[in-house]
Amino acid sequence: MEQDKQRLSIEAARLYYLSDYSQQDIAARLGVSRPTVSRLLQHAKEQGYVQISIVDPQEDLDALGERVKKRYKLDQVLVSYSPINEYREIQKHISRKAADYLHEIVKDSDIIGVTWGTTMHAVALQLRDKPVRGVEVVQLKGGVSHSQVNTYAAETVHLFAEAYHTLARYLPLPVIFDSVELKEMVERDRHIQRIIQLGKQANIAIFTVGTVHEDALLFRLGYLSEEEQQLLARVGAGDICSRFFDAKGRICSEEINNRTVGIDLEALRDKERSILVAGGRKKLAAIRAALVGGYANTLVTDQFTAQALLGTD
Repeated sequence: MEQDKQRLSIEAARLYYLSDYSQQDIAARLGVSRPTVSRLLQHAKEQGYVQISIVDPQEDLDALGERVKKRYKLDQVLVSYSPINEYREIQKHISRKAADYLHEIVKDSDIIGVTWGTTMHAVALQLRDKPVRGVEVVQLKGGVSHSQVNTYAAETVHLFAEAYHTLARYLPLPVIFDSVELKEMVERDRHIQRIIQLGKQANIAIFTVGTVHEDALLFRLGYLSEEEQQLLARVGAGDICSRFFDAKGRICSEEINNRTVGIDLEALRDKERSILVAGGRKKLAAIRAALVGGYANTLVTDQFTAQALLGTD
């Protein structure tokens, strides 16, 4: 009798949990009543024939974020789930995560420093309206392009300002000048000085990283000579605010850096929230170098990139 009950309970459990049969269907198939099926399923659980485990993806992502946080000594790591390890898909999910995070943390009188590029534009498009007072939004680096390639610089800053009910402070200059002398002359302008100073005062800075691959956005904008591009591709790992660094986070070329308009990388280390939003295989070296350099205290990324940063991909 006990063997019959064991056999029936296991069969009922297989039909219910593995084949998605209803209890009524199982009753008809086994020739018993529906209440008997319910008792058989309960018996299967009590005897350990059925073991149920629940996988919470968010718990896994949070645990992954904690490991990255500990490895790179960050204040916070937000890991967004991406269904596939493909750059555009990853960008879609991490930009939404970053926009939600900003909605949570931005408060009255914050100064938000913003960079540009496709990732930052994606973040800007995801921002939700938040009725805060006294917030200022400032562009952290020049955004005027020498080419027809769209940097989304003005639109990105405008969307940030619109979300937080304020006016955008633009930096209407090329991000890299042809000479140090010309850059320094322009920076002496009082209006430009005020914008740069406001960027230094920002308590929140949100930015992404660029790469040193041939198709890198900054390489396509006409700022750098062929020789400079080759140098950066050889020794560089990536850029933040168009300031290029190597695998250890050190500036690659002081000459290029001195011609660059915008916030210095050192200033990012002093921010209350220095938020790096980046993911994808192509950006992995740049992300790792930025974290090694200590330029971000908050990272928004995806699970594939997080695993790769830990060396477990």
